[in-house]
Amino acid sequence: MHNPHIRTELPGPRAAALIERDRHVISPSYPREYPFVMSHGQGVEVWDVDGNRFIDFASGIAVCSTGHANPRVLAAITEAAGRFLHISSDFWHEYQVRLAERMNEIVPFGEDVMSFMCQSGTESVEGALKLARYVTGRPRFIAFLGSFHGRTMGSLSFTSSKYTQQAGFFPTMPGVTHVPYPNPYRPLFAGEDQGRAVLDYIENVLFRCNVPAREVAAILIEPLQGEGGYLVPPPGFLAGLRALCDRHGILLIFDEVQSGVGRTGRMFAFEHEGVVPDVMTLAKGLASGLPIGMVVAKRRYMEKWARGAHGNTFGGNPVCCAAALATIDIVAGEYLHNAAEQGEYLIGRLRALLQRFECIGEVRGRGLMIGVELVGSRAERTPAPELVARVLERAFRNGLLLLSCGQSTLRLMPPLMVSREHVDEALAILEASLAEALAA
Repeated sequence: MHNPHIRTELPGPRAAALIERDRHVISPSYPREYPFVMSHGQGVEVWDVDGNRFIDFASGIAVCSTGHANPRVLAAITEAAGRFLHISSDFWHEYQVRLAERMNEIVPFGEDVMSFMCQSGTESVEGALKLARYVTGRPRFIAFLGSFHGRTMGSLSFTSSKYTQQAGFFPTMPGVTHVPYPNPYRPLFAGEDQGRAVLDYIENVLFRCNVPAREVAAILIEPLQGEGGYLVPPPGFLAGLRALCDRHGILLIFDEVQSGVGRTGRMFAFEHEGVVPDVMTLAKGLASGLPIGMVVAKRRYMEKWARGAHGNTFGGNPVCCAAALATIDIVAGEYLHNAAEQGEYLIGRLRALLQRFECIGEVRGRGLMIGVELVGSRAERTPAPELVARVLERAFRNGLLLLSCGQSTLRLMPPLMVSREHVDEALAILEASLAEALAA
């Protein structure tokens, strides 16, 4: 399609030059999809260094929750930076305490919570795992196939969305057993209720044959699986998992790094199911782009940590805390309703596209965390990763930034303040890009 906002053949000369400079000095390990070189952004729109405009439906992997350059977030950052940039977590400051107090107000655990602060999602997962071992005295964990929890050696032992993430790094942390994440579109067990089948497998196969339940410290799960394909758990599955954990004295950890802070149209994804974890991890969209992660746990567990049991030099950075406080206020006050409303509209429009494109196997998600699974055959549900790659490339050249996940799923995760007009523009580009990719 012709997009008047794309002025140069992509990548343009400035972008190509910077990519060439990067090649000599930056690690090649980053999983880059296509040659976008950002100059600046405003809201849902971003521009590359050659002046080309794009609609951003990737949001820095669901990080830019309030949009690019949100003025209220920028004001909070500026005010905090003018006071001081850093004081280590050996000491106290107002921003850190206020953020933890705000978490205690908004996290619906039904009891008081305490927070540990760090810089990223993988660090928050590491903290949650250490806490679970510390308070239970148990060595083992259960994780789910398709999950993504980070790339440091502890969290990497739980990550299983792509084999390339584990390749070359074995052995990781011992004691982690993976089970299937229930996926009705691609079922691994017999029967209609994949959630019940997974629970039965854990209880009646795993615990009886291989993993003693009394040795399991925690079960770690994404309440809406991200990298694995934007999978929504079947009704009742998370509640069944909560009951299983309660029966065996196992802690339940929800990884809300990608799904939290309004992404699904609720402040936290677990609220859709009404199931409360013992521990939750947060990062990504928590501070609109500044690096922060949090472990949020029921106070009765976290207060058991002894002085020095866990720490972090940059945790609770004042500027990041100020950005998180502003982000939470903006999302809670303005963007939660928009995320739910625009997400419902976007899913409806995508399901209309499903009726016209045989290559769309399923549309799923909640709020503005939406997956479009592409297939070679709708009847056989054959994955189509090459088609996904072509669609991503065509969408980029037509002015839309997207990412993929799962075996062959496009993921749509625009900023939570996305307007109906931007949704319609993005859908027009996506439809044209699908047609072009199919014709290629």
